[in-house]
Amino acid sequence: MAETERDGHRLSFNRAFADAGLDWYWDETLYGDLLAVAGGKERIRFFIHQYAPYFPGTDCVPGKSDTPVNLPYFIAQLYATKTGYYQRLLRDGKIPLRPGIRRLILEARRHGIRLAIATTSAPENAIALLQSTLGPDSPRWFEIIAGGDIVPKKKPAPDIYHYVLRQMWLKPEQCLVFEDTAHGLSAATHADLKTVITVHDYSCDQDFATAALVLNHLGEPEQPFEAIAGFSSGAAYFDLALAKRLLGATE
Repeated sequence: MAETERDGHRLSFNRAFADAGLDWYWDETLYGDLLAVAGGKERIRFFIHQYAPYFPGTDCVPGKSDTPVNLPYFIAQLYATKTGYYQRLLRDGKIPLRPGIRRLILEARRHGIRLAIATTSAPENAIALLQSTLGPDSPRWFEIIAGGDIVPKKKPAPDIYHYVLRQMWLKPEQCLVFEDTAHGLSAATHADLKTVITVHDYSCDQDFATAALVLNHLGEPEQPFEAIAGFSSGAAYFDLALAKRLLGATE
């Protein structure tokens, strides 16, 4: 929905690290590598084991060897601080929606299309993004906003999509998914869901062979998308008519 990673989540992680007195800094390249790990708390844990090996081994905060730490609690606190910074960025309007998102959501609402969000992020992050970009009542437009730790395994596992399908009493063939990473595509594909990919800076070189359509963004009438892979039916921007064609439905 938005370019949240580089100038949203990454900045918020770094501010949380500084608050905790840590000298950790995730630059753009390192963060791109860390995105191979799904989930913010999981990403912190992976970083600790790969880049701060003395932390888990000594059970102490780096630079403060006399300070014992409960690692799961420490990670949870770091992530909570990071979430606070991220939501502040959203409230300040620092993370706009990508091209075509607002238009497509509003078109779907006008036509009574059922909407849901399935994310590895905390649900409150998705809600904050919606409220800051689409208005205070916009989370109510979505029947389900599922994310965080609501399922046992995060993307690339399909658990979150299976959960949403069960909650909405829908079959996979009735749905169209929008994702932006290989992890997201893998999760959707293993749930038998047809998927449209919109790439971003960190995912443009990933493998999207199982996607129905790969675009640079959803496009606008005055800002056409670029079809990277798949058949876009000659459309210049993504709308419900193209969605129906991808699903094989009759307009």
